[in-house]
Amino acid sequence: TMPPLLTFVARLSDGLPLVASFAQTSLNLDVQKKQAKDVLRNLNSNGRSVSKMSIETTDKKIFHYLIQQNICYLTLTEHSYPKRLAFLYLEEVADAFLEYLSSTHGGLQVIETTARPYAFIQADPIIQRKQRDFVDPKSSSNSNKLNQDLSDIHSIMRQNITQVLDRGEKLENVSQISSNLMSESKKFKWGAKKLSFWAKVNTYAPIAAMGLFVIVVLW
Repeated sequence: TMPPLLTFVARLSDGLPLVASFAQTSLNLDVQKKQAKDVLRNLNSNGRSVSKMSIETTDKKIFHYLIQQNICYLTLTEHSYPKRLAFLYLEEVADAFLEYLSSTHGGLQVIETTARPYAFIQADPIIQRKQRDFVDPKSSSNSNKLNQDLSDIHSIMRQNITQVLDRGEKLENVSQISSNLMSESKKFKWGAKKLSFWAKVNTYAPIAAMGLFVIVVLW
């Protein structure tokens, strides 16, 4: 069993990657890296995200993510890697990242104003150390962590990567359709106002012209 293969920390509101860390491996993870970014972008697309989820992929690997204080921590492990240990890893990454923010940037508020991707890449060595700590699920340290952990992992939602990404695409399509409808509605309202104006002109212009004619004749 290999350690967590990749780890992303991202802003929940828009999926902006704040830091990414990758384990040393001969595996080609380009597809999984793209999937991770897609998952992060789609997380808050419907305004509702569960705090923990596992997402199965088609290549015997599985994403796990944890949301805390509007930050998402996402990792990829082999399917055989203990699910409970994966979430313990994410919790330790979250604690370490928040501690890093407090000591170097004064706290979480800096996250909201960050515009540049991977603006906190300096935190990568911290995550790398955590990855090394969780390399061997059977080590005495990790065994103790598992024994002390009382969380109920069976209640954590589990979905397929296709379901997650398809849902995001559908929500984006719905959002685009809604935007188009609003645009067309505005055009229709403007057209209706123009028609109403010219209808009034056609109705009252003859009357005004007749009144002007009478005034001219009498004058």
